[in-house]
Parts: sequence; C-alpha cells; structure tokens
Amino acid sequence: MVARSQPRWQTPDWKRDLAQAFTRPAELLDHLGLAPSLAAGSDGAARQFPLLVPRGFADLMEPGNADDPLLRQVLPLARETAVATGYVADPVADTAASIAPGLLQKYAHRALLITTGACAIHCRYCFRRHFPYGAEARRGGPGAAVAALAARPDIDEAILSGGDPLMLDDSALADLVGALGDIPHLKRLRLHTRLPVVLPSRVTTALCALLADCRLETIVVVHANHPAELGDAAAAALRSLGERRLPLLNQSVLLRGVNDSPAALAALSERLFELGVHPYYLHLLDPVAGAAHFEIPRDRALWLMAQLRNRLPGYLVPRLALEVPGAASKITLA
Repeated sequence: MVARSQPRWQTPDWKRDLAQAFTRPAELLDHLGLAPSLAAGSDGAARQFPLLVPRGFADLMEPGNADDPLLRQVLPLARETAVATGYVADPVADTAASIAPGLLQKYAHRALLITTGACAIHCRYCFRRHFPYGAEARRGGPGAAVAALAARPDIDEAILSGGDPLMLDDSALADLVGALGDIPHLKRLRLHTRLPVVLPSRVTTALCALLADCRLETIVVVHANHPAELGDAAAAALRSLGERRLPLLNQSVLLRGVNDSPAALAALSERLFELGVHPYYLHLLDPVAGAAHFEIPRDRALWLMAQLRNRLPGYLVPRLALEVPGAASKITLA
C-alpha cells in the first residue's frame, strides 16, 4: 500500500485506486444502499480473509440488490466459517507440487511461479485463500524460482500467478520477465491475472509494451465470471492488451448465485469475444475451506454446458474443467 505522505505525482493511478478500495463490509454495503445486517456474523470470515474490493468494481454492482452477482463474489458471510465435508485449506495440493521456493509444477513442460501473495480483490471462492504466501517469500523470493527453472530444460513454459502478478510494479515485473526471457529453453510466458477486470487502471501503455516486447511468446489469461464485470474501463484495458497482439484467454469459476444460468454464461462469452478475449475454461469450484456455499452439482454444470452449446457457436463455449490433485492434466468434463 502506498504511504499517504508520498507525493501524489509519484503514485501510479492504479496504486491510488487500490489505496481507496473498500476494506470494511459495512462501508461497501452502505455504498450500495444495503443493510449492514447482510454481513451479520461475518467478523470471523473477514478476519480470516479480509474484504478488499476496488471502488471501480463496486460501482459495477447494482445498488440495493443484495443478490448482485458481483457482490456475492466478495462479501464475507458467516457461513464461511462453517466446516464442510471435503472442503480443505489446500484443495488442489499446491504444497505437494512445490519443486523450489515459490515454484510449483503439476503438469509436464510447464511450471508456475508464485510471484506475490497480493491481489487487488479478495474473491471469497479463491482456492489460495489459505496459501502460506509469507512462508514462501521467506524461502527465497523470485530468484530461487528463476534459478530452478533455468536448471530444468524440460520446462518450456513459465506461468506467473500469485496472488496476482500484476500487483508487482513495472520495474519488478520487468526484472522477472527479463530473467525468464534469458532462460534459453523457455518458449512461452503465461500470465494469470484478474487486474484488467477488477483494477483496469493497472493496464498502462508501459505495461502493455513490457509484455509485448518480451522474447517469450506471452499469453494473458484473465478472470471474469459474469458479464457485468466487463464495464467500459475493463473493456478499454482488454482492448489495449489486444492491440499489442497479446493472446487473451479467460478463465471463469462456476459459482452458485453468480453465473449458474445459461443466460449469464452465454452473455459472458459474447462480451468476452466482443473484447477480443477467447473463453477458455469454466472451472468447477475447487473445494477450498470457506467456499462450500458456491458449489454447483456436477450434473447441473453439465446441463449448463449443454445449454451453452445449444445457444453459442463452438468457439464461444469454454471447456468445463476440474483440477484433480495428482492428475497429469486438468480433467475436461465437457
């Protein structure tokens, strides 16, 4: 977070926007004209995983609507602290996949760097909401992960994740991207980020140039779950990335009360394609502790996919996928 004493002209717009984000449920609910009782009993959930919502994202929510699909993704609820069978702290076995400090490998020929524990928004269904980011940082920082990648000629794709890699400032991100580009056996760089959607001011001309000028073929995978997330600012950010010929993909999570209808999913695919983003994966919920209330039964998910195929051309239908710890790849269900 930027110190208040820092001169305004030294602070990038996106950092100012983030510093003004909602961090208290009562404040967010008041902004939307909703009763504070909607967050009753959620203090434990908010302490465990604090609320963080950029104001621009909150402005896309419908005032007075307690069931707004964007609000449901971010508002802490008392039910998050209830124990649900099968819902655990490490649902996709990240810990077991660690091959070096800050470096995970689950699938052949690619590895994932945990670049930071920071995000611009705290999504209540996040599968890494319990991840020990602080411990990973103390184990060696990004240098250890880059060194491990350099010693593994069988890996040809590096994936930047987190947290969110775009929470790094341009200089830190440029250093990391440059170091990866210097590894001769790497071919591709994949960057998984929610910031173009939830904090579009992060997508600057300098950032687009940084990513486009990388030696590695660079793919940007964004994360939008509902068409209402893709307002004018997000649209401009995505178009800016697309203008630099960066391939853009989208991953969504199927969430109860958010996007579990054919209309919402079809509208999301249509809006993404309009903005130059290809619908990529629709994930079943990872069973992370605190998120059981978002679960969609598998038979319902398969029905939704059938409805999408009836409504949309094939290139607009994402693949329904599930991550199974220990599997050689993601499991595609439809």
